[in-house]
Amino acid sequence: MRKGIFSVNGRREEWTYHDDDVLLDSIREAGHTEVHRGCKEGGCGCCAVLLEGVLVNSCQVFTASAEGRDITTVAGLGTIHDPHPLQQAFVETGAVQCGFCTPAMILSSYALLQKNPNPSDEEIRRGLDGNSCRCTGYVKIIEAVRLAAGRMAAHDE
Repeated sequence: MRKGIFSVNGRREEWTYHDDDVLLDSIREAGHTEVHRGCKEGGCGCCAVLLEGVLVNSCQVFTASAEGRDITTVAGLGTIHDPHPLQQAFVETGAVQCGFCTPAMILSSYALLQKNPNPSDEEIRRGLDGNSCRCTGYVKIIEAVRLAAGRMAAHDE
């Protein structure tokens, strides 16, 4: 067993973990259940987090490699009382049906908008590639990203 310090959503946390533990399991054991367990093979995207601002599938990252680094989950973007524009747009457009993929979809969208604040629909589709959704058909998700991009651009002006 190892002990390490992790920064999750701007808060310092101490975790105990095994050498072969993956970040998905450790982060959920630490109480961050907004990170979902899907395929455990890196194919569905449900476990996505931002590691030092880079989108990663947490089921494919050893916990030890995240020690001392900034980890952001969807809970680090906004709250129920002060949602991030992406979170608000997903709700308003109905892009949150069962909700299982939603945290990772929002983080993927956030990562995309950090690189490209005004993406085309095709760029949004590519930015969401690797995230599986079985409920929405992606139409409302793309609409939500477009809506949030517009709001975020207007806010920056």
